[in-house]
Amino acid sequence: MHSKGKCSQTALYLLFVGKVYYFNHITNASQWERPVGDGRGEPDKVRCSHLLVKHNQSRRPSSWREQNITRTKDEAVELIQKYIEEIKSGHESFESLASQFSDCSSAKNGGDLGLFGRGQMQKPFEDASFNLKVGDMSGPVFTDSGVHIILRTG
Repeated sequence: MHSKGKCSQTALYLLFVGKVYYFNHITNASQWERPVGDGRGEPDKVRCSHLLVKHNQSRRPSSWREQNITRTKDEAVELIQKYIEEIKSGHESFESLASQFSDCSSAKNGGDLGLFGRGQMQKPFEDASFNLKVGDMSGPVFTDSGVHIILRTG
């Protein structure tokens, strides 16, 4: 019997017994278990920490640190740039700065947001998070909440 007939018999057998076999045309990987993620080898969830600096145009210009945030967007960017320099120079840790200065309640956890998947965060934040490699830190990321630095931790 030639190979085409054998494939047809296998497909009929699989259909008859109700099993599904998965083949990824991008990676050429095959498996019986349903694949996780998007099929391109990218994770379906990431873990990140962040440091948020809100400004007077943020969707909620208040935080656990300040009742009424009056700084401008430009001032928020300047603060973020300063924090990035302090982290890169080794003078401060990401966790320490996030704990002290983040306008997000995640500050109490050093900025740790835990695991999250696509569709759970604002799109610019999600895109930046999923594009970072574990251990990498972003530059300024702009969302409706304010300006962020993101550290991919998992």
